[in-house]
Amino acid sequence: MGLKIRLARAGAKKRPYYHIVVADSRSPRDGRFIERLGSYNPMLPSDHAERIRLFDERIKHWLSQGAVATDRVAKFLGKAELAPMPVFREQPKQSAPKKRAQERAAAAASATAE
Repeated sequence: MGLKIRLARAGAKKRPYYHIVVADSRSPRDGRFIERLGSYNPMLPSDHAERIRLFDERIKHWLSQGAVATDRVAKFLGKAELAPMPVFREQPKQSAPKKRAQERAAAAASATAE
């Protein structure tokens, strides 16, 4: 059984509120969970004390039991220094202009600089 520490959405339409829970990875997002480990209210300002609430002892317990945090929760745990801050890879370069378009842009930039 793979355990995940993840967000479970609550709250009304267009008024999100999330519970941070530990759940079986096969359970649905808002479905059955094992234990509630905190909450996240994105409607509050980022410097508000109640925006992210974490139960430190229980989170440490579940991490020691092998639970894996999702990307967003791992970022919360990293900021709270309960786990190492996750390393995010560089964005893919597929959306960058191709070689010929980059050459044209460089030529146009050098023409305007002169």
